[in-house]
Amino acid sequence: MKAQRASLWFLGTVFLLSAVHARGLRRCLIAMDMRHIGESFQQIKGTIQAKDTFPNVTILSTSGTLHSIKPLDVCCVTKNLLAFYVDRVFKDHQELSPQILRKISSIANSFLYMQKVLQQCQEQRLCHCGQEAANATRIIHDNYNQLEVRSAALKSLGELDVFLAWIDKNHQGTPAA
Repeated sequence: MKAQRASLWFLGTVFLLSAVHARGLRRCLIAMDMRHIGESFQQIKGTIQAKDTFPNVTILSTSGTLHSIKPLDVCCVTKNLLAFYVDRVFKDHQELSPQILRKISSIANSFLYMQKVLQQCQEQRLCHCGQEAANATRIIHDNYNQLEVRSAALKSLGELDVFLAWIDKNHQGTPAA
């Protein structure tokens, strides 16, 4: 009888801790309508991808890097990849078309907002950054660094739909901070 009570107590404690942990993770996820960002990207995707001189090379989708991320590392990988796009891709890309530049600027502003939300989670220690998250981010940076800067930026912009779909899947309908 005591063994059954101890088992039930242990099971209840594990359930409670899991629920609290999952609730903490949900607070770090992004509540943003990704359709607007996706629509902005779709309007420039063809033009961006037509300029890509390395159609068989990938930066984000190599070996399913994003698809192997565990739920615990989603916040950190998202934060790292938002920083990657804001600090490297958008800055390295040189665009002459004002229409495309406006769309890229709109996407960049949305990314800055998402970065701010996830930075608050990081400060509250609700955004776990494990070794797997660091490895995934490093692989993407390594892929980027293998190309010339302009080609890498163009390639990364052309693959933005991969990242947007991943964000949408992993942060769907979940409130932030």
